[in-house]
Amino acid sequence: MSRLLLAILAAVVLALTVTGCAAAAAPAAPAITVTAATSGPSAALAQLAVKGRAPATGYSRAQFGPAWVDVDRDGCDQRNDVLARDLTDVTFKPGTHDCVVTTGTLVDPYTGRTIEFVRGARTSSAVQIDHVVSLSDAWQTGAQQLDAATRVQLANDLDNLLAVDGPTNESKGDGDAATWLPPARGFWCSYASRQVEVKARYRLWVTPAEHDALARALAGCPAPSPAGLAVASGYGGAS
Repeated sequence: MSRLLLAILAAVVLALTVTGCAAAAAPAAPAITVTAATSGPSAALAQLAVKGRAPATGYSRAQFGPAWVDVDRDGCDQRNDVLARDLTDVTFKPGTHDCVVTTGTLVDPYTGRTIEFVRGARTSSAVQIDHVVSLSDAWQTGAQQLDAATRVQLANDLDNLLAVDGPTNESKGDGDAATWLPPARGFWCSYASRQVEVKARYRLWVTPAEHDALARALAGCPAPSPAGLAVASGYGGAS
């Protein structure tokens, strides 16, 4: 075999080896896509599967990983990220690199009340972090079919988390839109839009009653802007 042919073969083998390594090192395609981002919440709702609720068998909070995992790797857990985002006049615990929120003011989206947050064993519960799509509801509408890592992402997705009035959050429990909507009707559009966005993002379904309740809540929404659901729903998308 000629030296020229050997050189050509060596170059081909080297190229295939490098290409193979690059392919192996490339990150996998994201398991989650935002299917509602450009269609508006009502159109996105129409695309969700509608079927009955699955049994709650096997559900526990642990199915969604430890509470408040720092999934965005910014050095702060998700609870403090949400408090820092949703409260005003925030102060932080010294030495935490502006991470642990100690005080702040919340204008509660669920009631319209203004709540002064003070971190402490007896006071922190005045402001709680709500899963807009509750984890129990998610479990019974498809999340039990997700892998563990995706369930952790769902539980800590900032688009599915809101700082709200503690007692109001407790009254919601694990209710879906068919059984609970915020007392402040002016927030129904944003609330329903968030629920639809999260369910679309994680490929969850809605029950017939939930679908109808979401449709009624969305009926009062303004027409979606070209920027998509993030503007129509009143929040800024993934943080």
